[in-house]
Amino acid sequence: MKVITTDFSKGKFWEETEVKKEKTEDCMKVVNVYPHHKDQAVRGFGGAFTEASAHNYAALDDAEKKKVIEGYFGETGLAYRMGRITVHSCDFGLGNYTYLEGEDESLASFSLEHDRKEILPMLQEAMEAAGEPMEFLASPWSPPAFMKSNGEMNHGGTLKKEYYQSWADYIVRFLKAYEEEGVYIRCLTVQNEPEAVQTWDSCTYSAEEEGNFVKDYLGPALQKAGLSDREIFIWDHNKEALLERVERTMAQGNAADYIRGAAMHWYTGDHFEALHLVRKEFPGLELLFTEGCVEYSRFSEDDQVMQAEMYAHDILGNLNGGISGYFDWNLLLDDMGGPNHVGNFCAAPMMYKKGTKEVEKRLSYYYIGHFSRYIVPGSVRIGTTRYTDKIEVTAFLTPEQERVVVLLNKSEEDVTVTLRENGEGCQLFLDAHSIVTVCYH
Repeated sequence: MKVITTDFSKGKFWEETEVKKEKTEDCMKVVNVYPHHKDQAVRGFGGAFTEASAHNYAALDDAEKKKVIEGYFGETGLAYRMGRITVHSCDFGLGNYTYLEGEDESLASFSLEHDRKEILPMLQEAMEAAGEPMEFLASPWSPPAFMKSNGEMNHGGTLKKEYYQSWADYIVRFLKAYEEEGVYIRCLTVQNEPEAVQTWDSCTYSAEEEGNFVKDYLGPALQKAGLSDREIFIWDHNKEALLERVERTMAQGNAADYIRGAAMHWYTGDHFEALHLVRKEFPGLELLFTEGCVEYSRFSEDDQVMQAEMYAHDILGNLNGGISGYFDWNLLLDDMGGPNHVGNFCAAPMMYKKGTKEVEKRLSYYYIGHFSRYIVPGSVRIGTTRYTDKIEVTAFLTPEQERVVVLLNKSEEDVTVTLRENGEGCQLFLDAHSIVTVCYH
């Protein structure tokens, strides 16, 4: 059995050891693994190719670029096989932009020239490093200003009814244009955070508006363009309102005919129960976690252990709740936590130090790796039980029938665990504030 450990206090980062699987009679400190109890399959893990990430990446020399790409997409790194792409600008960029010239209602001027400068080169190098097909998801933050009720891309506003068809056609143009660049985007969310009025790129939709836009415009536009294989995900906002939002959107006529699943973020707390409730009420819907990051406006930028444990706790809860894919937010931010055109600075697993032009891997990077490196695409979640709430646990069965068990100890105490399957297993010692992954057949 291979045991991989990360313990910041002891300077351990993905440290591998081998332990022998043997009979165990311990019944007091057990984590059980049940491979015959199968649940959802997982597509994989990934991060977002924001303009901020691509801009920082473009400033690196070749050696540091390789460090970033190999670190995220190579087999010795996080082995990401998914990526999120913004439909033109978001807050993490140099400013508002679209793919049109002025108020071009005809969309005749549509061009990806902006993305060809920095975003597409990073995407293409990531795909090359992955060495196998990647899955991409796209999300819009705001339609062009002239399509909106407030006449600007920032500060919320709504999509004007007379532009519903134009906006759907714009999204179709975006998907086709990216495919012509060699980037096949299978998944699409209707709107990033549709209930948030932000100082940056934002647009609000009620559940009814989102459902109607999907059934009357976006879904039919995709079908008409020969893109019926694309998968539409609704909500793309915080878990706390996931259930009621899905219920209301799915109730809009035949909207459910076009909706593949629901997406969510973490910014209002755990609410892992919401995932179970949605899966119970809508067993055919797929769940994707599409964004989470540590915001400097709310959390310390220096507490790496806290940040890393935020990631691992949320990934564990979401996986056990039934998500099939996990997207982190920005792949690469600078030492300010940007660039961000409205000063909404945040942390990322890799940070670009402008002064030295070097890239630093944060502790959160290694904690994410305890999942992404070993829970490969196609893995299926399997059953577990645990003897104490001092540890959090999830387990998967890979396509090669390898068991992957991740155990997180966020507590101030060291914890002993006997990992057991059918009476055999091994004893593990989880130091306070450490994370362990165990792989075995």
